[in-house]
Amino acid sequence: MTAFVTLLSDHAIQWGAITLLMIGLYIVLTRGNLIKKVVGLNIFQTAVFLLYISMGYVEGGTAPIVLLGAERYSNPLPHVLILTAIVVSVATTSLALALIVRIHEGYGSIEEDEILERDDG
Repeated sequence: MTAFVTLLSDHAIQWGAITLLMIGLYIVLTRGNLIKKVVGLNIFQTAVFLLYISMGYVEGGTAPIVLLGAERYSNPLPHVLILTAIVVSVATTSLALALIVRIHEGYGSIEEDEILERDDG
């Protein structure tokens, strides 16, 4: 039992990210409202960011600047990649919301089943 508790406590950030991944995926797959799907997608993206940043953490690491006596350096690449991914995420979210506005103007609803019903009929 103590090994299980140790596993959970040592990897708490990763377990939190996996939980957020599952919540985001559940929202995207089960909700018919398009705005809720975008929110679920954002939760999913945030979980991926958290997971990736947590893997780039180096305990006791310093900034990657050569200092006298520093032995461990943190790699800045994961943080830079996540910063770029956040910018792409904001752009994707704004585009999705703009498309939802146009869908609402065209179909009068943002519920997926109502849109499909009107499109078939």
